[in-house]
Amino acid sequence: MLDPRSYPKSDSEAPPLLEVRRLSARYGLAQVLFGISLDVRRGEIVALMGRNGAGKSTTLKAIMGLVTADCERMTFAGRDIAGLAPFRIARLGLGYVPEERRIFTDLTVFENLEVGRRSPRGDGPEPWTPDRLFTIFPNLAEMRGRRASAISGGEQQMLTIARTLMGNPEMVLLDEPSEGLAPVIVEQMADAVLRMKDAGLAVLLSEQNLHFAAAVCDRAVVIEKGAARYEGTIEALEADEAVRGSYLTV
Repeated sequence: MLDPRSYPKSDSEAPPLLEVRRLSARYGLAQVLFGISLDVRRGEIVALMGRNGAGKSTTLKAIMGLVTADCERMTFAGRDIAGLAPFRIARLGLGYVPEERRIFTDLTVFENLEVGRRSPRGDGPEPWTPDRLFTIFPNLAEMRGRRASAISGGEQQMLTIARTLMGNPEMVLLDEPSEGLAPVIVEQMADAVLRMKDAGLAVLLSEQNLHFAAAVCDRAVVIEKGAARYEGTIEALEADEAVRGSYLTV
């Protein structure tokens, strides 16, 4: 796996690319998020951590406009995104990789990538192309002509990330990237996330696996029962037995 220490840290003094203040969300009458606040800067990887049902995935969906939410402020690249439709948020450059993948199983791997293609925005970084993505996900290169229904679950996860990158986002919301994957695929996934960082993307990912998060992330926000209980560097979280014991261990 690539060494995360070789990657530069983001500028902590730079304005956030994504800024969320006091985000609350509900499903029907049930409130599930209670005043979540977080920032993510360009070139930074931040982990949302917590047990199953803590509210990690709901936080990502609320940012993406997929669930009913209220907030004091939510901006992306300086634009107010609170209340916008998901497709409008995506067009601003915020990509979303759902936990359930949602690939087009009747299409080939290559066709799935083409479905996600969008032109780069302005004079941004090098655009993502299938050939560039195949260098990050060599498994997909070997089966570019195969139907997506005929590849493994781990390869489908890779395909979902690659399809999102074909939209040339500035930032990616990544939901549970390591869940249920074989160790060798988890290592490839960590490499892929670090390459996204190397390309200048910001990433906000939800994760239960502290080992995976420690391999790729700069900072962590720990959520329990829909509220943020801890925020700090990933190194500080690894060293804090009290926080890990209270909010991460099963």
